[in-house]
Amino acid sequence: MSPARTGRHAAHIPGRAGAAEQAQARHTDTRRTFPPLPPRAQPGDGAALTWWGNAWVDALADTALDPARLARGRAYADRGHVDAITVTPGRVIAYVHGSRPRPYRAELRLRTLSDDEWTRFVETAAARPDHMASLLDKDVPHALAAAVDLLPAVDDLIPGCSCPDRAEPCKHAAALCYQTARLVDEDPFVLFLLRGRGEQELLADLTRRNAAHSAQERSAAEAPSLDSVPARDAFARAEQLPQLPPEFPAPAHPERPPSYPQAPGAPDPLALDLLASEAGARAHALLTTGADPLAGLTPWQDAVRLAAAHPGSGLTAATRALYASLSRGTGRTPVDLARAVAAWRQGGLAGLSVLEEEWDPPAGPFDRARPALLATGHPEFRPRRNHLSTVSVQLRLGRDGLWYGYESDPGREDWWPRGEPRPDAVSALDSLLGGV
Repeated sequence: MSPARTGRHAAHIPGRAGAAEQAQARHTDTRRTFPPLPPRAQPGDGAALTWWGNAWVDALADTALDPARLARGRAYADRGHVDAITVTPGRVIAYVHGSRPRPYRAELRLRTLSDDEWTRFVETAAARPDHMASLLDKDVPHALAAAVDLLPAVDDLIPGCSCPDRAEPCKHAAALCYQTARLVDEDPFVLFLLRGRGEQELLADLTRRNAAHSAQERSAAEAPSLDSVPARDAFARAEQLPQLPPEFPAPAHPERPPSYPQAPGAPDPLALDLLASEAGARAHALLTTGADPLAGLTPWQDAVRLAAAHPGSGLTAATRALYASLSRGTGRTPVDLARAVAAWRQGGLAGLSVLEEEWDPPAGPFDRARPALLATGHPEFRPRRNHLSTVSVQLRLGRDGLWYGYESDPGREDWWPRGEPRPDAVSALDSLLGGV
């Protein structure tokens, strides 16, 4: 976030010294305070960059009765007249500087979603890996937003201000709305907080439900038949023993772990929640299928899988702590783990093998890849074992017969997995470069 604005406006609110640091210190899961956003370098640029940010601004425009007040509010926002913004469930508050010496207290109110609506939202996100990946990349798919009334509609935004102007919205509330759109653009979890859920709570719920969906998919496979002996044949005096009751049926899905408290000196509750969810999913799979799906993984592979399954990509405080703990326990660095997580999300265990293992492929698909790339107008690729490389792009042939894309800054051998694995080098390169 940009540093706090200084200058003549700073003196109007007590305790403005160190506002950015104070604002960061006040961040909690259900209350986030952002330092003042700087003035726009080019006033009049688009109010928002993302489709959900523009939907936020459109809701204000549809509510306003006076377009002139919106224009003045936009000018106030562009010139940086909005001080630190505090976001809590259902409300955004900030002081806005106008023509008078003392700033006005502006606010926007928005209905929070019900528990049932949040359940529907999280279930929809956890049911589709592409939705989960989009949220990790700070993107909001249209279909996911449509699962609930996530974005404000006409009359959803209720503005308020301490100024004498009774218009709705006044220019101060409009300025706050435009600056909030910039926050929502940068981080859609601000929008989720406005609708009632903090980032940590939402990510933890996504983790639990993602584990539950994975366990349901594993248990859907037919359970193997097990040899059994009737109890009456196992005892010499079967007629003297009561008949055993039938076994309890296996639950449909893993149970949700309890809520762990935050206490000084106690383990991190989110880490406990993650481990309990993982243990429950593995136990349920073992109970319903007779096999442990993770038994063949090494500690390093399991650490990568754990980190890849947890939303946040190492960006939040909880996932940074998780990355540090997993990398320390496996003797790797957090950068090693982050690169391995990218490979796992690219292709699972096969993708991780492509990252970590070079091999000599037999003649055939590998030899045909270079002329095929040249024929489609791509530059010359240098071969080395199962790698084809240019200055900043690399394709790797996996033992599964798929091509995996990698990128690096020019002049550096710092390759990171990108794109989707494909059966031929040309389509893998198109995926890497953003093609179809």
